[in-house]
Amino acid sequence: MIDGIEIRSIFLYEEMVQAEDLQRIVWSGSETDIVPAHLSMAISHNGGAVLGAFDQGKLVGYLLGFLGTDAESPDRMAMTCLKHCSHQVGVHPAYRDRGIGFALKRAQREEVLKQGIRLVTWTYDPLLSRNAHLNIRRLGAVCDTYLQRAYGEMRDALNTGVESDRFQVDWWVTSPRVSSRFEGARKPLNMAHYLDAGAETVNPSILDDAGRLVPGEAIDTPEGVIALVEIPPDFHALKELDLGVAKRWREHSREVFTSLFAAGYLVTDFLFLKGEEPPRSYYVLTHGEGKLG
Repeated sequence: MIDGIEIRSIFLYEEMVQAEDLQRIVWSGSETDIVPAHLSMAISHNGGAVLGAFDQGKLVGYLLGFLGTDAESPDRMAMTCLKHCSHQVGVHPAYRDRGIGFALKRAQREEVLKQGIRLVTWTYDPLLSRNAHLNIRRLGAVCDTYLQRAYGEMRDALNTGVESDRFQVDWWVTSPRVSSRFEGARKPLNMAHYLDAGAETVNPSILDDAGRLVPGEAIDTPEGVIALVEIPPDFHALKELDLGVAKRWREHSREVFTSLFAAGYLVTDFLFLKGEEPPRSYYVLTHGEGKLG
């Protein structure tokens, strides 16, 4: 229970229909992208996780994931390379910023731990600061995989107009890194900590005449083990304001992340500097830490 919201598994068909309706609100504009109730039902009853956040019986948050295998280990037997594929997490707009997304992921972790699974993977748009804060900063996921145009041309309102590049993140749920976040044992690091450790900004960004953050022309090659990569603080708002600048950020960040991943860097943290004017957002990448699993 969180702030009066009940987090639990969904098994009933009527609740799966509520999940269809919630998807239409969160990812509006494309009926073909909705996971139908019968498929959610099959996943829920066959080893997957379909979790809901309920406010007095009303579904306000939803998570869906299913069993898969780790494609990076094709030589291993399926039983030894099982993972959990987290497909969707959505929260009703009226219920955001109340910790519901985090609570759903906590419940998901508990479900996969019961099954003896160590790895959960999912994709998200690397230019979304809100998602980065949850996935990397709070949950402790890491990333060294950049998928260009992962879903082709997307038709829902959130994604239309910009190519569907994605991070694929690895969430090693039994690792000390992840456990410490849920136990409150890890004190979060801030920008000063990273700068003191020699962190270098790879892509210095600038403000244009309209006060919008735009990518700079130069992309620096880091010399140390810690690199900082800046992204827009609110990519959705930027896309509504100027689609051309949003497309520039997509192309720029694609070049930055693919080159850093190829050089052996791994996304390990995320910083949102809300006290700046305008706010600034930075990924922290570390060299040579493997998968941290």
